[in-house]
Amino acid sequence: MSRDTMVLLVQVSYLVAATLFLLGLQRMASPRTARSGIQWAGAGMLIATFATLFVPGLANVGLMLLAIALGTVLAWISGKRVAITDMPQMVALYNGLGGGSAAAIGAVELLRWNALAATMPFVMPVQPLVRTLAVAGALIGAIALSGSVIAWAKLDGRMDKRYVFPGQQALNLVVFAAAAVLGAWVANALGIPAIVAFFAAALLVGVMMTLPIGGADMPVVISLYNALTGIAVAFEGYVLGNEALIIAGTMVGAAGLLLTRLMAKAMNRSIRSVLFSSFGASGSVQAIEGAQTSTEAADVAAMMAYAERVVIVPGYGMAVAQAQHKIWELSQRLIERGVKVRFAIHPVAGRMPGHMNVLLAEAGVPYDLIVDMDDINPEFATTDVSLVIGANDVVNPVAKTDPASPIYGMPILDVVESRHAIVIKRGAGAGFAGIENALFYAPNTRMLYGDGAEMAGALVAELKALDGAH
Repeated sequence: MSRDTMVLLVQVSYLVAATLFLLGLQRMASPRTARSGIQWAGAGMLIATFATLFVPGLANVGLMLLAIALGTVLAWISGKRVAITDMPQMVALYNGLGGGSAAAIGAVELLRWNALAATMPFVMPVQPLVRTLAVAGALIGAIALSGSVIAWAKLDGRMDKRYVFPGQQALNLVVFAAAAVLGAWVANALGIPAIVAFFAAALLVGVMMTLPIGGADMPVVISLYNALTGIAVAFEGYVLGNEALIIAGTMVGAAGLLLTRLMAKAMNRSIRSVLFSSFGASGSVQAIEGAQTSTEAADVAAMMAYAERVVIVPGYGMAVAQAQHKIWELSQRLIERGVKVRFAIHPVAGRMPGHMNVLLAEAGVPYDLIVDMDDINPEFATTDVSLVIGANDVVNPVAKTDPASPIYGMPILDVVESRHAIVIKRGAGAGFAGIENALFYAPNTRMLYGDGAEMAGALVAELKALDGAH
């Protein structure tokens, strides 16, 4: 087979892969087709990877195959073992690895050009645009790598939620400016010391940019770093002349930016405020009057059994307790009694976009029972019982009533408007944003203290007892 024919086949394979990427992304827009969308996109990546091995003149194929085999085995094992509650951490790490890969490509190319320049000291070996994109991709990829690692550490509880000190944003700006200046220097003069300093500064930018961001903003941060990774991959794809990387990176970058915007909008916050403001630091927040009123599983079960409409609001606490299966069993028993049950999902519930949807899908909850915030909010006023399990900040009414609150202006689920609100919670602690929840003190709210799975199981048992009594 001639070289030209081989190049043509590789390019056709990339076109097929790009089509599968696009179709897969489109199918991921709906929970009903998301699984097949991931499979389609995975098939596209497999085709693109296989086709790349046949690029004429490709070197180190053996090392590439070894790396692919190791990566596949490690990803398979980690993917099988990771708990559903740790999925956000895994996504953050994998996203960081994507950014790190783009940065590594940039580093290899810069070092290779540096070696070529040593043999031709008065001739720059590549075009200015290629050098600029290599440096830009390396900078963005390195920021995504180190920033994602810090996001992982925060989500995994290995690091305090926020690190803030006076003059922090000014220092961050200085470090970023230093990285940009070093990048410009590297793009025009190369040199090993400058390349090393450039990458050190770029990695430091990602760390310092993420340290002051609170856990409540992590869904937005993960989306943003996902977008940065895609952009970095697209830039390095141009440097390598690899169409598959350009297309895949552009899609990931565009989708990530759109998702970041949607997530920020769901919190009524701009991207700038997420990155550069101190979310969680508030002034004179209004004091919450009253006390939390506890209840028992038997009373809650009776209340729900004779209700007409019940809305269940899941949060990260449900994921920690692994209570989604018991909650669905509870819902099925209520539905059998003629109760209309729906699940209300806030866009930033959990620790990553779509976290609650994944949990409920795993438990077998039908998609038509899962309702987004904008659609369910008008229905709370006519809801007999709202059951909140593990959610906190996304149902806190101070977001609408207290201008001094750090979450003021964030759209919330209007659980407080229900006739009765039941909150399953381990204790009386604050949410991930670090503030008290006024819903827990509302006169129509009762607290069912205990582990989420145990309390859901107790409610199921009480419902069975009620059915047996009849």
